Amino acid sequence: MKEGNTMKKFIYTTIALSLFTFVKPADAQVSVHVNIGSQPNWGPVGYNYVRYYYLPEIGVYYDVSSRRYIYPQGNRWVNVRTLPKRYRHVNMSRTYKVVLNHAEPWRNHRDVHKRYHRYANNHSQHYLGDRRHNDRYDKKPSKKRHKRDHQRGRRTHR
Repeated sequence: MKEGNTMKKFIYTTIALSLFTFVKPADAQVSVHVNIGSQPNWGPVGYNYVRYYYLPEIGVYYDVSSRRYIYPQGNRWVNVRTLPKRYRHVNMSRTYKVVLNHAEPWRNHRDVHKRYHRYANNHSQHYLGDRRHNDRYDKKPSKKRHKRDHQRGRRTHR
């Protein structure tokens, strides 16, 4: 009887070891793209990931990952590090930026322009380098507000 039990243990052990050898562990891959640090200082507030900005005021795209501008020149799109002089009047911090995350949006420029041209003269967007979008940096809270918040049990200082 001992021989039978020993043989069964041997067979089960062999099967178990072979399973461990042939079974490939699952490769779990989670990919999270966050490019906050690579966004330009003049980029709009509130985005964790941005592939392109479209600047409707001048009809130009900005590729965040390569830090290059894409603009039309004749019948083709040019990819450059700095914009030519004809665009120097644009204040990059004040001009409106549209976030586009699909590949090569300039290939559908007519659609993009049609959808976003109404923002061309909109200068209300807050940008990453602008500390005024958060009133903690803008000004001290008024005494009236502080008193009201204190009465309601809210903390006003950290």
